[in-house]
Amino acid sequence: MTVLVFLDPAYEAGRIADASQPQLMATDQGATRGDGIFESLLAVNGIPRKVQAHLDRLATSAQTMDLQLPPADAWERAIKTAIAEHPPVEELVIKLLVTRGVEGAAAPTAWVQASLPPSAGQRQRTDGISVLLLDRGYDSSLAERAPWLLMGAKTLSYAVNMAALRYARKNDADDVIFTSSDGRVLEGPTSTVLMARVRDGVRTLVTPLLESGILPGTSQAVLFKAAASAGWQLGYGPLEPDDLYEADAVWLVSSIRLLAPVKSIDGKEIPVSPELTEELTALLAEGSRE
Repeated sequence: MTVLVFLDPAYEAGRIADASQPQLMATDQGATRGDGIFESLLAVNGIPRKVQAHLDRLATSAQTMDLQLPPADAWERAIKTAIAEHPPVEELVIKLLVTRGVEGAAAPTAWVQASLPPSAGQRQRTDGISVLLLDRGYDSSLAERAPWLLMGAKTLSYAVNMAALRYARKNDADDVIFTSSDGRVLEGPTSTVLMARVRDGVRTLVTPLLESGILPGTSQAVLFKAAASAGWQLGYGPLEPDDLYEADAVWLVSSIRLLAPVKSIDGKEIPVSPELTEELTALLAEGSRE
């Protein structure tokens, strides 16, 4: 079952729509141009996680794209409505979506979608994933030189990301880690790269540089804060593929799948640490409830 709740000024808690019927105009610029933004968050036992972090990132993406947004409290009410309208489940994916609206319209199209998470997510958390390194086709400084390319925004234009995932699956892998043309580690199509080093009793979590043109990860930010309180050291790249091969553990982390341990890169096995995965998953869950 999928629940749709449109943000409509005439409906304080949002307008519930039938997901089995057409709802988006064919002239909506989200459909015709991919001109819009979105966020995905997880609700656990009816409680949405990291709402403010996702609303903040949605606002940042909107500012980058000169896109008008409904107010934050309207989103919060619509999220509550969507969760209440869905049958109770342990985990629920909540998507916040905004397009520039119908051609010529003065207001955006905005809605909340609630649905069950993909079945592969839980399995990948426990079994781990194999990944391919794929060249994204630009160098790590392009985001600073060309902000109009929207590299730090979470836009609806995910065709390349989905193509990368299809390529991985056709080549017997589960997921992808993008690299830049100058050899830097970037991010996954729907995730943030995270690695751990344990040296002389010092435990360090490292993620790629945001300045390299990657999307700031809400889960990574929450986990870094919780891990720092638990005694971890933190690092922000720059990372190269060799750093991943030499790490004590690597994960792809996201709001829906959480921490997925990477067990091989380009067919080469790398270390997996169930103990570190368990600890960091607990820290992420704890931090996400704040």
